[in-house]
This record gives sequence, C-alpha cells and structure tokens, in this order.
Amino acid sequence: MLSKNQLRQVKLLEQKKHRQQSGLFVAEGPKVVGDLLRCGFKPQTVFATAAYENPFGIDCIEVTPDELRKLSFLQHPQYVLATFCMPKTSEVTEPRGLCLALDGVQDPGNLGTIIRIADWFGIDTIYCSQDTADAWNPKVVQATMGSIARVNIIYTKLTDLLGQTSLPVYGTLLDGEDLYSKNLAEEGIIVMGNEGNGISAEVRQLVTEKLFIPCYRKGDTAESLNVAIATAITCAEFRRRK
Repeated sequence: MLSKNQLRQVKLLEQKKHRQQSGLFVAEGPKVVGDLLRCGFKPQTVFATAAYENPFGIDCIEVTPDELRKLSFLQHPQYVLATFCMPKTSEVTEPRGLCLALDGVQDPGNLGTIIRIADWFGIDTIYCSQDTADAWNPKVVQATMGSIARVNIIYTKLTDLLGQTSLPVYGTLLDGEDLYSKNLAEEGIIVMGNEGNGISAEVRQLVTEKLFIPCYRKGDTAESLNVAIATAITCAEFRRRK
C-alpha cells in the first residue's frame, strides 16, 4: 500500500531544491532503472508493480498500476519507479579528450538527449554552465534513457574553464567555417549554446575554432537547428574523422 507520505516525498523531487536537500532523484522504467543499478547507483526506495521482473533482486515496495500512475512523472508509467542517491559533485579538472560544454541549455528534453548523444559517441564529460537545466530533473533523467549513469556532468563557470584550458575550444556559430571541411582535432571542447540565443557573448570570446553546419536548402529555410540535433551532427563528424 502506497502511503501519502511516500507519494509526497517522490513528488517533491520534481523540484530542484528538494533534490538538493534530500540528495535524491527519480528514475523510471526498467531500462533507466536497470542502467543506473548496473553502473553502481544506490537506490533508496523502489516502487514496482507485480509485472516488474526485478532482474536485480532488489527490495521493492509493490504498488498497483494506479498507485504507480500517481507516483509517476510520465504519461505512461513503466512498471517501476525508484529514487536514487545523487552522485557526489565532481571536482572541476583539466578537460581531456573530447568534451562537451553546454552554455545555458534550458530544455530538459534537449539536455537529456545531449547526455544520450555524449554516451553514444564516447564522450565521458559534459561541462554545464550554472544556468543550464538541472541534469537530475526527472524529465532529463528519463530523456537520457539510462545514459546519465555513464556520463560525468559537471556544473561550473564556463568562462573560467574555457579561459584556462590548453585544448581547442569549438563552437557552432553562423560566422564559422564549414564543419565538413575544417580541420578537427581529436581532443577539444565542443560548446553548444542556448536554444534561443546560442552561445553567450562571454563564452563566444573564448571559442578558438568556429564551426558552421551548412544548410543545403536555398532560399527560405529553418532559422536554425535544434541544439540536440546540432550536437549530434557535430559529435558525429568529430568521431568520423577519428
């Protein structure tokens, strides 16, 4: 039986301040919960219906499908919902290899998709500006489809990070060079900007290598690409060169 207090405690985790106070976040569905468990994340409470197969043998509070719907942040809940302990905040270290830096990405779906893209292309670290959406928002966690368990996400002041790095800093800008013809290093930081305003003026000054994803339609066309789509195209080209 689901108690009112249990329901309240889960629902409060939709808010950033309560996630920070409790040190907990919510994950839903066998895929996301399973990936987190495989990667060593510690569950605090697991709610599951009788249909959940429980391949990890974890202790669960059995709930009805109706009770799971009350707990869930999804339109169509998927058998299991768990609260997990958030990882300790990672120290900001010198970037290595190929990294991403997100400058004010606001949409949780975009952030979650970018984390999933980073996982696919073997990018281990994403640096986020302080005004980027919270990676532990339930919508972000769900959009990563489990990739959040494998990507290190660090919130920091990007101007300090980019101003001190010895790696090339790439940014997608309208006055950049064609992504497909420009020389690309194996190591570097790829900066992606806000959905509406792009890369901020302060961060733009620190971009050492300007990139442009060419448009192949003549005349009237879309004003820009979605930031997650642009991230995928850019990461794919870097990895193709490798």
